[in-house]
Amino acid sequence: MPYFSTSLPTINLTRLFCEADDFCNAFIPAWEKTQLNDGCKKRRRTRSLSPSEIIIVLYHSSGYRTFKWFYTHHQHLSQAFPKLVPYNRFIELLPDILISLTFFMKSRCATGKGIAFIDSTPLRVCDNLRISRYKTFKDEAQRGKSSTGWFYGFKRHLLVDDCGQILSFRITRGNVDDRKPVPSLLKNFIGKVFGDRGYLSKKLAELLALDDVELITSLKKNMAFDKLLLRKRCIIETINDQLKNIFDLEHSRHRSLSNYSNSTIKRLNRIQ
Repeated sequence: MPYFSTSLPTINLTRLFCEADDFCNAFIPAWEKTQLNDGCKKRRRTRSLSPSEIIIVLYHSSGYRTFKWFYTHHQHLSQAFPKLVPYNRFIELLPDILISLTFFMKSRCATGKGIAFIDSTPLRVCDNLRISRYKTFKDEAQRGKSSTGWFYGFKRHLLVDDCGQILSFRITRGNVDDRKPVPSLLKNFIGKVFGDRGYLSKKLAELLALDDVELITSLKKNMAFDKLLLRKRCIIETINDQLKNIFDLEHSRHRSLSNYSNSTIKRLNRIQ
């Protein structure tokens, strides 16, 4: 089955385009000013598709198993993109908007209301029996271990609020400790964070306490209210399950790191 129609809500293309276009017009010039100049003059041709249009196409395709199927079988959407380029050319443009797409997702993250849930999930790039022959992400992917066993690939670290809205996210190599990205995930957050025992660390808890963040991984007898909240960890586990099994986030069909990153970020954008 190439798509998942039951999981795709109706998208207001005009509203979403305005949101993405306003962001790109403000972000891209500011980002380019921070880049070092190599001293060589380069031609800057105006492309047929703007970065915001590319982001919208990616967003709309996020519920499909393969981007090619969506791109070639939804010709009726070309009316909204009169200067749409061929599929092969569109794939060539994707690496150029990775930074913009990532920060666009960051700009759409919720701010938090004092209660959050944190979890990580493995993103396997191949079966364990094929690790020695796997070459696509040979320099980036690493072996890691989760509660379900060993894997080869990456990890996605996710922070959500009690309503299931994404507050922050990180993607790391598979061998990165779950506790390492926690301080950056909880930057500017104040309140209680609930996680599993993989985040149990006295040193980490003391560090977060300095920023008015209480990390709760286990319960005591006098923590009745926290016990109820800890049961709501199923929210973040449900989101992880949707991303993997409904939006097909974990598979071995990727052929470049940039397209893998774009695919991961666009799916996070879709559930936000």
